[in-house]
Amino acid sequence: MAERDEALLNRARALEQAIGEIGTTLDETTTCRELAAFLARRLHGSVTVDLRGEPGGPVRRAATAGTGGGDSAPRLAARLSVHDEDALGTVTVTRGGPVFSPDEAAVLRHTARLAARHLGHARRLVATEDTALHLQRALVAEPGRPHPNLEIAGGYLPAGPRALVGGDWFETVRLHFGRSLLVVGDVMGHGLDAAVDMNAYRTALREVAATDLPPHRVLRHLDSVVAEDDARRPATCLLVRVDPARGTATFASAGHLPPVVFGTDGSAELVDLPVGPPLGTGVGGYEPTTRPLAPGETLLVFTDGLVERRGEDIDASLARLAALRLPPDSGPEQVVEEVLHRLDALHAEDDVAVLAARIRARPAS
Repeated sequence: MAERDEALLNRARALEQAIGEIGTTLDETTTCRELAAFLARRLHGSVTVDLRGEPGGPVRRAATAGTGGGDSAPRLAARLSVHDEDALGTVTVTRGGPVFSPDEAAVLRHTARLAARHLGHARRLVATEDTALHLQRALVAEPGRPHPNLEIAGGYLPAGPRALVGGDWFETVRLHFGRSLLVVGDVMGHGLDAAVDMNAYRTALREVAATDLPPHRVLRHLDSVVAEDDARRPATCLLVRVDPARGTATFASAGHLPPVVFGTDGSAELVDLPVGPPLGTGVGGYEPTTRPLAPGETLLVFTDGLVERRGEDIDASLARLAALRLPPDSGPEQVVEEVLHRLDALHAEDDVAVLAARIRARPAS
């Protein structure tokens, strides 16, 4: 009886140790390696972990650990499953020593089930993140319908792997007389609340912009509307009204970083413009700035996540963008791709939304 009690106690200790060592992250590969390493030490054998990417799908070798055992060595296997769910894979242990005891078999079954539970959580999280990211991209990556006389391209990157949604967005609004309004905005904060406020800002801006007011008056009206709602988060916003017929762009900024224009030679120039307060303060004070925009030039508007880096002065961040030299005659799509790549936006600490536009050249008569 005492021997059996000691065996049960050892099994309980093994499971307690497994709980602390397996599933320390939400990374699938790490969990499999932790499982293999634990069993190799505990059962003194060679361990392989094979996973299926999806039910009925092909099996891949996810982790191995330990040494010893051959074709004729004692072998013990358990399926990686939780309750009645489809098995995620199989863990197999072989060793050159004695056959496995019932207690060792129990340790294998319980640790395999523990790992399967963590793997299930990890896969559900990945699926949730993918859904949220697709939703966010659907919100920001379909920037309205500008006039055909304007070429556009946009891009969005979330703030790291754990931020599902955020408050960055871009937009285009078709105006009268062949003009288009370009919009980029950034609601303060992250997460679902910021995304909800972002959508509210976007909806309100579309309604105000449809009146064809100048950009600075659109911001003034939007600021007064948002200021009446205490629950709404402040936001920065940049508006650009592009007039291809006149070859001009009119800017108005509510606390937003300045845009950049890439010339036909690939050089960059920051647009110098007055900056009013963020939307939602009720202060107003927005001023317009107009500059030429030639058909060969590409305008880029963006949120601060593109350039800002922790501990760096914003002027230095903007100078890094202005120092870029892109391939000559880069169009909107190439500008977006090059800028995101060269500024390493994939590893930015904040959301990144960018929108590039170029006046479409008229065919020669």
